Amino acid sequence: MIKIAIDAMGGDNAPQAVFDGVLRALDAYKDIEIHLYGDEKALKNLPDMFDDRLIRIPTTEVIKGEDEPVKAVRRKKDASMVVAAKAVREGKADVLLSAGNTGALLTTGLLVVGRIKGVDRPGLMPVIPTINEKSPHLILMDAGANAESKAEHLLQYAQLASYYAESVLKIEQARVGLVNNGTEAGKGDELRKQAYQLLNQASSLNFVGNIEAKDLLNGQVDIAVTDGFTGNAILKTLEGSLKSIFKLLKRTLSESSITNKIGGLLIKPSLKKMAENFDDSKQGGAVLLGVKKPVIKAHGSADDIAIYHAIRQAREIVLSGFSEEISTFFENSDKNDRQIRK
Repeated sequence: MIKIAIDAMGGDNAPQAVFDGVLRALDAYKDIEIHLYGDEKALKNLPDMFDDRLIRIPTTEVIKGEDEPVKAVRRKKDASMVVAAKAVREGKADVLLSAGNTGALLTTGLLVVGRIKGVDRPGLMPVIPTINEKSPHLILMDAGANAESKAEHLLQYAQLASYYAESVLKIEQARVGLVNNGTEAGKGDELRKQAYQLLNQASSLNFVGNIEAKDLLNGQVDIAVTDGFTGNAILKTLEGSLKSIFKLLKRTLSESSITNKIGGLLIKPSLKKMAENFDDSKQGGAVLLGVKKPVIKAHGSADDIAIYHAIRQAREIVLSGFSEEISTFFENSDKNDRQIRK
């Protein structure tokens, strides 16, 4: 049985969205057991239809969105997020999931779950839908765990993400691209130049060179590697741009012109399909790669559908054996040995 520890109190729509997503997942997957951490009174509102696979663990504290991450994790010992992370560290659960405070979850992953020996800095990895049907997924690594990175860190991000792509997403020989301000090998600042050399020399990777941000959704690469500051800016730009485009289309097609209204009706099915393709709620959450057990960050505004897909993702990660493989790769080899493919 796959045991998933979930912070019921994290996110804008918690706890109800978390409860609804959990019930959906328990109904869909008979091989999962949910350990739900949160306010005792709130947990009592859950129906008892899955009581054999739904374990309620009451906690007395909550880490809020405005809390300073490190202080909150250290001081709020009985917070739902922290107690759930302890269960994962102690082997009582296989994976941690929360839609709560991102900084606090990253801190919890590092301080409570623990970093894999040999990994310098774990990174946050979301999966983004693309416009390429043959390459529908883009892994962005790092997307905000580390504002500053060294070239060696970007190499490790690529290695971690490549394992995830091959083990979980079943992408063979995942293509790795370095986000840069041009595609030529000599482009970029000193960090990008040094990272290019390391990535290009790593026989463990299928490195295809630099990629510009404008090409990220075209399917040219499976993994886009960058520092966390740049990655987070890219992620938020993509999210904002897509939402703005759909709002503009909706406003334009709903204008009073008869031509616009007729055109809107004709292309409505195609627009609906396009919107579904870019629905990030179905991608699951962002995974903190480089810690001993999987830690998944669902979007702060996650609804029950997004929580359901994050649980689906958690199940797939555990079934893939990804965490054990990547731990073996980093813990049993030195930096030179990591040039060799598993």
